[in-house]
Formats: sequence, structure tokens, C-alpha cells
Amino acid sequence: MKITYLGHSTFLLETAKAKILFDPFISPNSLAQEIRTSSLDKDWASMLDVEQIECDYVLLSHGHEDHVADAEAILKRTGATVVSNFEIASWFGAKGIEKYHPMNIGGSWDFDFGRVKYVTAVHTSSMPDGSYGGNPGGFVLQVDGKTIYYAGDTALTYDMKLLGEEFNIDVALLPIGDNFTMGPKDAVRAAEFISCNNIIGMHYDTFGYIKIDHDQTQSLFSDNGKTLTLMEIGETKEL
Repeated sequence: MKITYLGHSTFLLETAKAKILFDPFISPNSLAQEIRTSSLDKDWASMLDVEQIECDYVLLSHGHEDHVADAEAILKRTGATVVSNFEIASWFGAKGIEKYHPMNIGGSWDFDFGRVKYVTAVHTSSMPDGSYGGNPGGFVLQVDGKTIYYAGDTALTYDMKLLGEEFNIDVALLPIGDNFTMGPKDAVRAAEFISCNNIIGMHYDTFGYIKIDHDQTQSLFSDNGKTLTLMEIGETKEL
């Protein structure tokens, strides 16, 4: 199983049975497009082109544009299934997306690739057109013998302790950019709450509000016995 970072909070998880795309925000992301333009000779550059990304599922944590901007185009081209809360799944259904699976906080479902639980995130959610986006959330995936927590946009919440009690989380994708979500200090506490020492950072550097000091942030995690991986856009990592 491997994961590729496509910038901001966008990841492509390739499992034994499916390719799963999280929160696609690629074409409007200037950082991702700068890297794509300068790396067209690289094999992985096609992953930063929404016309070439292939996936079977698109998991959306909430409705903000920096998490759903490319979802409609990718869903219509690939025929993938969108998985999100009831409001977001229904919103895409009304746009002609035929394959959608609605969920809500605390619910789980067995998909063909593994089990997914939609869990609490403390944030806001509205669609790009201003319509109601339901409650934001995160996802816990049990797939290929591993447990992966994709937190979405969230503040530190005590509910994360419940995840640490329920699951043996192998890797957690946590927002670390501060201002709109948890910052590094709260993300360290989140890692403690979920009892996971292997963290991949997301939702940082894309905008001025969420730029971080990489060395300082990684030192903060290591000083607390955690490993923080800050992936390069286009980088693939084995899980």
C-alpha cells in the first residue's frame, strides 16, 4: 500500500483493491501547479493533472473549496464513488454524480477495499456555492491490515482519545498549519490522544495564513517522541 501527496490536504492512497483520493484541491493550488510545470519530465507529474488522475473513490472531509475544488471533474471523468456526509454526497448527486455513498458522524461501512468510519472533526463546512455542507468529519480506514486516520480540517478535540481507545492507528494524517485548524502544538497532543507516533502533516504552506517552519515543527514532534513526515508534493511513500 502506498500514498502520494498531491498538495495541501490531497492524498492518493493506493490499496490492493482500490485507489482512494482524499479532498482533491489540485488545479487551483499554485504550489502544486508550479511543481507540475517544473517536473513535466517526471513520471509522477501526471498525478498533478486532474485530467489524468485515476481513482475508484473520492473521500471528502467537508465542503470547503480547498477540499472539493476538483472533485466534480474527477468524479465525472473516472466514474468514482464519492464518500462524504449526507449533505455533501447529496450535493454531488444533484450535480449528476451517479455513484455516491452518504455517511454521518460515528457511522461505519464495509467497502470493497476495507472498512471506513466517519468521525468527528471540529471545523465548519459549506459548499463552494454557499449551500450547507453538513458537519465536517474525518475518516478512519481499516485496509490491507493497517489503520489510517485522515483527520480532515479540525481543531484538537477530546473525542480523539476515543479513536486511540478504539483503534490501533498505524499512521495519522493531521493538519498542522494553524489559523484554520490545529497548529503543531495541538497536533502533537492529538497524536498523543490517538496513541499514534507516525504522523504525516497536511494543510500547511499553501496560503500565507498557514505557512510553517518545517525544521521547528519536526523538532517539536521528535522532542515529544513522534515522527512527523512532511511529504514533498508528488512524493510517494510506502505505508
